[in-house]
Amino acid sequence: MDIKTFAFAASSPPLPVIAAAKLAGISPSIDTSLSADSAPTFIFSDGLKLQGAYALLRYIGRVASLPNFYGQNAFESSQIDEWLEYAPILSSGPAFENACKYIDEYLEKRTFLVGYSLSIADIAIWAGLAGSGKRWESLRKSKKYTNLVRWFNSIVSEYGTALNEVTSTYVGKKGLGEPIANKSKDQSVITDRVKNVNGDVSENIKGGSKPSVEIDLPDAEVGKVRLRFAPEPSGYLHIGHSKAALLNKYFAERYQGQVIVRFDDTNPAKESNEFVDNLVKDIETLGIKYEEITYTSDYFPELMEMAEKLIVQGKAYVDDTPREQMQKERMDGIESKCRNNSVEENLKLWKEMIAGTERGLQCCVRGKLDMQDPNKSLRDPVYYRCNPMPHHRIGSKYKVYPTYDFACPYVDAREGITHALRSSEYHDRNAQYYRIQEDMGLRKVLIYEFSRLNMVYTLLSKRKLLWFVQNGKVDGWDDARFPTVQGIVRRGLKIEALIQFIVEQGASKNLNLMEWDKLWTINKKIIDPVCPRHTAVIAERRVLLNLTDGPEKPFVRIIPRHKKYQAAGDKATTYTKRIWIDHVDAESISAGEEVTLMDWGNAIVKEIEKDQDGNITGLSGVLHLEGSVKTTKLKLTWLPEIDELVSLTLVEFDYLITKKKLEEGEDFIDVLNPCTKKETLAYGDSNMRNLQRGDVLQLERKGYFRCDVPFIRPSQPIVLYAIPDGRQQTCLK
Repeated sequence: MDIKTFAFAASSPPLPVIAAAKLAGISPSIDTSLSADSAPTFIFSDGLKLQGAYALLRYIGRVASLPNFYGQNAFESSQIDEWLEYAPILSSGPAFENACKYIDEYLEKRTFLVGYSLSIADIAIWAGLAGSGKRWESLRKSKKYTNLVRWFNSIVSEYGTALNEVTSTYVGKKGLGEPIANKSKDQSVITDRVKNVNGDVSENIKGGSKPSVEIDLPDAEVGKVRLRFAPEPSGYLHIGHSKAALLNKYFAERYQGQVIVRFDDTNPAKESNEFVDNLVKDIETLGIKYEEITYTSDYFPELMEMAEKLIVQGKAYVDDTPREQMQKERMDGIESKCRNNSVEENLKLWKEMIAGTERGLQCCVRGKLDMQDPNKSLRDPVYYRCNPMPHHRIGSKYKVYPTYDFACPYVDAREGITHALRSSEYHDRNAQYYRIQEDMGLRKVLIYEFSRLNMVYTLLSKRKLLWFVQNGKVDGWDDARFPTVQGIVRRGLKIEALIQFIVEQGASKNLNLMEWDKLWTINKKIIDPVCPRHTAVIAERRVLLNLTDGPEKPFVRIIPRHKKYQAAGDKATTYTKRIWIDHVDAESISAGEEVTLMDWGNAIVKEIEKDQDGNITGLSGVLHLEGSVKTTKLKLTWLPEIDELVSLTLVEFDYLITKKKLEEGEDFIDVLNPCTKKETLAYGDSNMRNLQRGDVLQLERKGYFRCDVPFIRPSQPIVLYAIPDGRQQTCLK
């Protein structure tokens, strides 16, 4: 019985089946007309059909002449089945890197996944990696997963002719089921169809070797793009900064260019080495590979020379107008009385500023642009100010510091930046940026705008976040209630989720006010398939259920921490005659009701004991393990009455403010949330003693948690932070 036709949807070709068939020498006619929701199908010569990608793969494994393609015995075949069940995790996207790490560790001392020869398990995992396209190719070039890359390369080396034909046909064009045209050497850098940052697929529309991609990065050339991420070291990196950082990373990778990190350290009153160190940490946490770290302060001597040069050329002047009056004059388009001072007078005052004299402290340097321009940013902006405070890097060497508006266009040009990514809130300053570069006689750096990321119920102003830190409203910049990278990671967010969230928004210029629910929903999809399951019972008013026919002597069973993810490991569960359940569960039970005890079986509650106030104080019942779990209404978590239970503190968080979006001029202090943190005492199963800080787990029927303080000694509880699961967050009571 031969396979006559291999049918599948053109939009989702079953790569492992196609590859296995190719290796096995099976070559039926191909039909790609199935609908997107149809399972791939073998149609045999006698009219019989077989459906489902892994059913087809197993069939090929059984009939192929390749040695041990489906294992040499029942045990190896079962091991292969385990890998086939695991393989889909590679196509889920968010869990991709966790899977790579697991397989890499597994392959440390193995040549093949099962046994000593190629099997359909290897083909399934190979297809999952190859099918991810650039994501895997990027990891393959790195040294992150050496065992996995060794294994992958050995398979390609041995079977490359067949496998390369499969990938060039079905991976190169996003699984369109059509062969792709040969590309020139230059074109091989970027595929013919490229998914841009907005999620759209763009065709090459220009001839020649330069691909064109609709991502609105003007005049970008592959291999010649140089970008910079330039945070001010006046706070920790927050989720808003993350968008700018990740877009720089995205475009640098898209155009095979470079991204540098530059600290815009021009305001010594706000900046510190602590912020520099933590910003570097946060940037590395985001996975941003930068060429170098520079500082605007590296260019202070050059910037001072440029300011003096502009004064000499009559393109800048020194002004001693009081700040409030200057602001009003700029708004009204009134020229300063100092605007027409002589060059000599300006240079004299400039020297006073450099020396930090009493007279110098009254002055600033302003650009002489156009006080009548409708764009107020061009109305003689300030270039330099006096500040006697010591600088965190260079101490008290300088008494004058450039403004961001003056320093940024200069340093961008000096460092060879091709495109400066800025949020659209600076749109009105773009003309100023270009005018300053023109006056300085520098190469023009192109500005690329994107919308600032704003989150509901969230403050992203570093000044306001600093208020919370200084006033003890939070524990620090890494507090789990903070929108900083360290804060949300401590809360339990995976960086993969943040990256996916940012990239899905793209480089849109539309203003974004985003819900946190979407981000936490992405996060849940990443952690749920892999995080271990544990059990906890709330300490307050917990209730004992006495099973009269329960085991006289406690016994232990070893069960998986995650029933669908073997790598999560096993846990020891103790079964006893007396077990603890949550008070809220006890209140839901009626006398005579059959319930399911999770990971054990059914039980029938015979009696309910109450105190004089009607509060439940105890339950008694009998096991009914032959009962069906499908017929019970209540599925209960429980813990044995043993001394090995561990103390837990479960911590829930809420937003710091009670209003979705602050209006202009509204004081955030007026909308502070009075209750942002709630702690609940609980007991957990003894296996939780092995938790490490940062481990993510699920407490059955209670949600997802991240371990913030691991087990230290019995007298101190393990502290678990609740991870939102994407449902609407409400104020704590």
